[in-house]
Amino acid sequence: MTPAEFSCAVLCAVRGAVEDGELSVTVPERVVVRVPGGKGATGEGGVDFACGVAMQVAKEAGRSPLEVAGMLRKRLAGVPGIAHVEIAGAGFLNVTLTGGARAGLVRSVLAQGRAYGDAGGGGRVELRTVEGAEAAGGADVRAAVTVEALGRILPAGGVATKPGEEAVRPREVAEAWQPLVARLGADEARWALLRPAQGDAVRLPERPVQRESNARFRVQYAYARTCAMTRNARELGFAAEPADMRDVGGTEAQDQVLRELFAAIAEYPAAVEAAARHRAPDRVARHLEVTADAWLRCHDVCPPLPVGEEKPSAVHRGRLALAEAAGTVLANGLHLLGISTPDRL
Repeated sequence: MTPAEFSCAVLCAVRGAVEDGELSVTVPERVVVRVPGGKGATGEGGVDFACGVAMQVAKEAGRSPLEVAGMLRKRLAGVPGIAHVEIAGAGFLNVTLTGGARAGLVRSVLAQGRAYGDAGGGGRVELRTVEGAEAAGGADVRAAVTVEALGRILPAGGVATKPGEEAVRPREVAEAWQPLVARLGADEARWALLRPAQGDAVRLPERPVQRESNARFRVQYAYARTCAMTRNARELGFAAEPADMRDVGGTEAQDQVLRELFAAIAEYPAAVEAAARHRAPDRVARHLEVTADAWLRCHDVCPPLPVGEEKPSAVHRGRLALAEAAGTVLANGLHLLGISTPDRL
């Protein structure tokens, strides 16, 4: 079950409550599903999804959010793939998936490949003047790189300027861009321009640093590690096979890092959608950092490859599938930012 599928299940629960006369509200067009990272407080496997739809519709319904949450909890409890639904705080629905549902997400990511997380939007991109961009050679070059990225995040979108703003000037952009590429390389230059949030100043490094303290390098390194796992597994004679998360962990430390990585993989489409909605490629860059860090921790605690005299098993196949799903997210996000995905570093 993906966050999008859970969102549909929530909307169906609201619609069912309206049709049965339990609620008198307008069914929302969309609901926000959050994917908490880290160890949750609900159920044995932690919280996988959280949703505040009860608070979204409570006022119109003339009920308290807790009452609405109680109605929806009963309807969601029988949905395939959902293990537990609990109410938290003022009316949040906290959901724990079955192990099979988590495996289903991994299987879906691998099946979709490059299409996973594709926003497919059709909005128009506005060029915005960005304070502090002078350090990067002027506002034009940052605006141009941003528009280039948004052209991939919003593949059907056009480019527009606000009234009174000038369009990006290609000659000035080229004059500022070439020295940056010569000094930093295209990947580092794009990351440095796209990673800061809109309105934040750009701070360029003196030179690219190929170590894990450099977030751009860490993301590329994490992707290359997922590729190495696949190559090495092939040499050992086994391939990825999504498995119940319960079957690839076991200890508290292993379950913790597996939940964090699952959350990062599941949340990626929402991060891309938010980047498209807010015209903010930095949201993709930040999510790639989260995913890379989660995967590297998982690699250390839950090795996808046999160690020593171990023979490949279902545990290794399941962990390899999770690694390849993480690699899919990292590759797709780097592609959106226009940054390369070397399979060896």
